[in-house]
Amino acid sequence: MTALKNKIDFALVFTVRNANPNGDPLDGNRPRTTYKGLGEVSDVCLKRKIRNRLLDEGYNIFVQSDDRRREGDMFRSLKDRADHEPALAECIKQIKAGEKTREDYARLACEIWYDVRAFGQVFAFKKGKEEEGSDAVSIGIRGPVSIQPAFSIEPVNITSSQITKSVNLETGADPDKKGPDTMGMKHRVDFGIYVTYGAINVQPAEKTGFSEEDAEALKEVLRSLFKNDETSARPAGSMEVEKVIWWKHNCPTGQYSSAKVHRTLQVSSDEQGNVKVSTVDLDGLVPEVLDGE
Repeated sequence: MTALKNKIDFALVFTVRNANPNGDPLDGNRPRTTYKGLGEVSDVCLKRKIRNRLLDEGYNIFVQSDDRRREGDMFRSLKDRADHEPALAECIKQIKAGEKTREDYARLACEIWYDVRAFGQVFAFKKGKEEEGSDAVSIGIRGPVSIQPAFSIEPVNITSSQITKSVNLETGADPDKKGPDTMGMKHRVDFGIYVTYGAINVQPAEKTGFSEEDAEALKEVLRSLFKNDETSARPAGSMEVEKVIWWKHNCPTGQYSSAKVHRTLQVSSDEQGNVKVSTVDLDGLVPEVLDGE
């Protein structure tokens, strides 16, 4: 593995057509929007999709969802997954014996799981009798990869449709009568162009072991973020990565601030919904612009 030596900024531009990119459970699962009507996809949702794509590519992922677990992984909680990792179980024994520290545990976890060394993680430890009076009951790992929520460049129009199931959930007194559970609502964004930004910082990457190869893997999964992500709310072809913009600085701290770099990206569309992406090059920092797969 090659150590990461240069700060990286990145942006992701994607479109949504007749889909619900990220429903809000506190709003009847309607697509998330801001007070100004801009469409929103949370950073948590984006990281979930990144983790899923990395799983598809064979990477070991710690935070797996119940419906997208790695083949052969039967663990239903993060604690179970960590406790049944042989190297970490042995490390715990050595910590109790005073032979290793919790920092050693964190280093091992970063070596095992891509998302731990990328996004960070908090590992909680139960306080034992020998630790009475100690506040050190968990260790937090700061990941080098950060990503913002995605927002549409213009307000989105949301269409809500009443739907009816063709069969009752349970047989009622009158089997021919539709029950109240057969009625429901379905929501979609008619069209929207969304943009999110992120960065990879060298200092935490040195601590977690996030490498140049890991950065390249992230770049590639961003290009195909919605592959194998289809659901009834997001039909195949309804969400598409348009561009990935990748700024690689020439030093560990970055030639410019992330905010200044991100502002150089300009995204617009014509009347037909065709996306136009352009950047303003900064002195000594020219981005790599990649098409979505």
